[in-house]
Amino acid sequence: MTTRTRPDVFSTDAWIRRFVQSAQTAKDRLTSLDQEVGDGDFGTNLSTGARSTLRHLDATSPSRSDQAAPLHAAATAFLDEVGGTSGPLFGLLFQSLAVAVADAGAATTPALAAGAAEGLAAIRRVGEAAPGDKTLVDALGPAAEALRTAPAGTLPGEALARAADAAWAGVSETANLSARMGRSSYLGQRARGVPDPGAVGIGLLFASARAVVDDLGTWLE
Repeated sequence: MTTRTRPDVFSTDAWIRRFVQSAQTAKDRLTSLDQEVGDGDFGTNLSTGARSTLRHLDATSPSRSDQAAPLHAAATAFLDEVGGTSGPLFGLLFQSLAVAVADAGAATTPALAAGAAEGLAAIRRVGEAAPGDKTLVDALGPAAEALRTAPAGTLPGEALARAADAAWAGVSETANLSARMGRSSYLGQRARGVPDPGAVGIGLLFASARAVVDDLGTWLE
C-alpha cells in the first residue's frame, strides 16, 4: 500500500518515516545492485540506518512543530550506527538538512534547498567525489539544483517532488558512466549499465517525500 501526503501539508516526520519504509522495501534490490558494482553491503547499510532512524524517532517522539528533529534523528542514526561509506555520507546530508530547517524554523523550500546544497558540499569534501564519478553525487547534485531553482512560492512537498524527479534522472545517467571512485572504479566498463546504488538511495530519499517507494523497479526500468 502506498502512503501519500497532501501537497499543501508537509511533515518531515512523515517524510523520514516513508523513507524508512522505502529503504526496507528496496533492501534486496539495492544489495543486488551493489553486488554488481560495489561491496555488496549498501542495501544492508541503508536498511540498518533506516531501522535505527525509526528507533530514534519513536524514542524521542518530536513535536509536530519541530520539523528539524526527525532530520536530526536520521543524522544521528546514520552517522553513529551505520558502517561503510554510505552511513556517514547520508548522515552528513541529513545533518545539513536538519541544521538548515532548524535555522529557518520550518521545513520551507528555501531551507530544504540550503540544506541540500550544504549536504552536497559536505559530501563532496569528505568523499572527494565530483559529478560524473558514478556516485550519489550524480543524483544529489541535480536534486539540490532542482530545489534551488524551484519557483518562488513552491510548496515544500512540490519542491521535493521536483528534486526527486531530478535525482532519478541522475540515477539513470549513472548507468551510462564508468566509475572513478570506490570498488566500481576497478570494474571499468563492466560497471556500465548498472546504476550507482548510492545514487538510487538518494532517489529513494527524495521520492519518499511524496510517497513510499514500494516498487523500485518502476524507477529503474
